[in-house]
Amino acid sequence: MSISVNDSMYNYLTQTAQNANSSASAGAVNNKISGISENSSEEEMKQAIKDFESYFVEQILKNVQESLKSDEDSSNAQLTDFFMGQVSEQLADQMVDQVGNRMTQTLYEQMCRNYNIKNE
Repeated sequence: MSISVNDSMYNYLTQTAQNANSSASAGAVNNKISGISENSSEEEMKQAIKDFESYFVEQILKNVQESLKSDEDSSNAQLTDFFMGQVSEQLADQMVDQVGNRMTQTLYEQMCRNYNIKNE
């Protein structure tokens, strides 16, 4: 018995996997941000902020990629999209680690004000 996957089924499965990955990332960021309180350490707060920044940059990169994509509808293009999503996530993390310190500090100070936390 053989199972064949036509292009529309392949496209559906690929899109479902991408959406699940994006939803999981958004949920993880939301959980970290929601877990912040006046009792949170500076390290916990800055990690939650960096996760948010990475997710934000990742979404920008994915939107840029989507706007540059051709109308080609082949299985290779779908596979490329799937792997480019993974690359966007890793690139976003690296960008935030390398150049995100000022933004991280600004967001950290704002979070401290919002939670009435005295930052030292």
